[in-house]
Amino acid sequence: MAAGAPRIFVSHLAGVPVFDPVGDQVGRVSDLVAMLRVGRRPPRLLGMVVEVLSRRRVFVPMTRITGVASGQVITTGVVNMRRFERRPTERLVLGELLDRRVTLVESGEEVTVLDVAIQQLPARRDWEIDKVFVRKGKGGVLSRKGETLTVEWSAVTGFSLEEHGQGAESLLATFEKLRPADLANALHHLSPKRRAEVAAALDDDRLADVLEELPEDDQVEIIGKLKEERAADVLEAMDPDDAADLLSELPEEDQERLLTLMQPDDAADVRRLLAYEERTAGGLMTTEPIVLRPDATVADALARVRQQDLSPALAAQVYVCRPPDETPTGKYLGTVHFQRLLRDPPFTLVSSLVDSDLPPLGPDTPLPAVTSYLAAYNMVAAPVVDESGSLLGAVTVDDVLDHLLPDDWRETEFHEEGARHGG
Repeated sequence: MAAGAPRIFVSHLAGVPVFDPVGDQVGRVSDLVAMLRVGRRPPRLLGMVVEVLSRRRVFVPMTRITGVASGQVITTGVVNMRRFERRPTERLVLGELLDRRVTLVESGEEVTVLDVAIQQLPARRDWEIDKVFVRKGKGGVLSRKGETLTVEWSAVTGFSLEEHGQGAESLLATFEKLRPADLANALHHLSPKRRAEVAAALDDDRLADVLEELPEDDQVEIIGKLKEERAADVLEAMDPDDAADLLSELPEEDQERLLTLMQPDDAADVRRLLAYEERTAGGLMTTEPIVLRPDATVADALARVRQQDLSPALAAQVYVCRPPDETPTGKYLGTVHFQRLLRDPPFTLVSSLVDSDLPPLGPDTPLPAVTSYLAAYNMVAAPVVDESGSLLGAVTVDDVLDHLLPDDWRETEFHEEGARHGG
């Protein structure tokens, strides 16, 4: 890019697709990497962190980037697939510079960084961070209070200091449209300090969704840094099986303290799951499948399946039980598959559609047998029933995969051929 290239604010680059010269997507922009320089010289932009389709984060130098415009980044097509590792002299622009409290040199006033702008130097391929968009006062990007202004990089000071109370609103605003798994991946690659700040800024439901996608070490670290009352609220918002998995990683005294702070009904579900061995159907199951009475209709079932917060695996089938129709007390009668619901009139009773030939799993069924069951019957979820015939819950394929894959599967790339040809 030549002289006169437009100035670009980095928040507009978060999640932007990255393409090779022939138009195939390589991945998406996860962050930018800059090197701070001595004095008030603007930082040099070294490159971009690109999350390729295998979820591996790789570094693409600015010398390999030929275009940054119109919601896309174009590369030369030569991408080193070595995993990105930040060096001590480098700073992540989105992850570490946004939300920082800095000082206006002229007035000495503290301001919050909402965004920074990059621009290519004339007649060179080098890029610099040359402008800083700030808000006066103590509010972050979510606050409407305080004057906003754009200043030269040299007009502020404080970027090189290690802060103890850096906010997270601007960073979250750039990631607000990410799926929980993608936000979890971004969170995983932040420093522990920054990770704690971002987690503290998320609301309970969003943090619960993200925690369910994080490695166990990150889960324990984050939950341990929350106030106990907040930690209990987040555990309540998690799926019971995921909350039980997290609590099982904590010392018993911490488990009990958090369970005591949770709502009794939520705590009771989690306590039941903790009673089972981890790698069994009982330890894997969720206690919140779709349960209907025999006199419910297809219309009732479809209304339940349409609930937005339901995972695709749990929405694939409903379980018919005699009253009371809640786990673990309902008498299990059978399963109705989603496709069957679509083939029958809305007024049809679900009791006439049950697949009663499908044997349920017992709570002590070991993980290999659960895996074989799902494979043999081509199922994405399976009912778990105790000796008395009461429905305890359902095992879903995603929970089974979590226990079959290596512990570091979230950082392991998929097959490279698939990554190259994926959309």
